[in-house]
This record gives sequence, C-alpha cells and structure tokens, in this order.
Amino acid sequence: MSRRSAWVLLAAAAWTLYVWSTRLWIMAGQDESFGFKAVHAVLAVVSIGFGVAVGVIGWRALRAPRTPREAGATVQAAPANGPRTS
Repeated sequence: MSRRSAWVLLAAAAWTLYVWSTRLWIMAGQDESFGFKAVHAVLAVVSIGFGVAVGVIGWRALRAPRTPREAGATVQAAPANGPRTS
C-alpha cells in the first residue's frame, strides 16, 4: 500500500470519528425519542468501530518499512543463469 493510500485511510478514520463523536454530543442534548437515540447510538458504535479499524490499517501501512520501489531506489535483477559453479 502506498503512503498516500495510508494517509487517505487515516483521514477517513479521523473524519468518521469526528462526525460521530460530535453527532453523539449534539444528540445527548436534544429532546428526541428513545428509539431515535438508540438507533443512532448503534449506528455510531458501528461507524466508530469501522473508523478505528480503517485507522489501524492506515497507521500500520504508514509505519511499515518502505519498499525499495517506494523509496525510489532501483532494484538490480539477479543473473538469469544464476552463479557459475565450475
């Protein structure tokens, strides 16, 4: 996974956590029915769970050692016939 993709995953995770945490905060102060709050609480828990999972995947991908290709180095191919043993 590229570093750009890892950053996109981290941004998506942060956005999901921001949206649902603020939604729960606003909802706590509203005078809505129990059913409304229960349904949105379940949606929030599921979405936050997915957000955390996506964030963990992005974080691990960002922290993973870079491959030579991503670092811009050229990879030298091994000889086609292998080493000679004579």
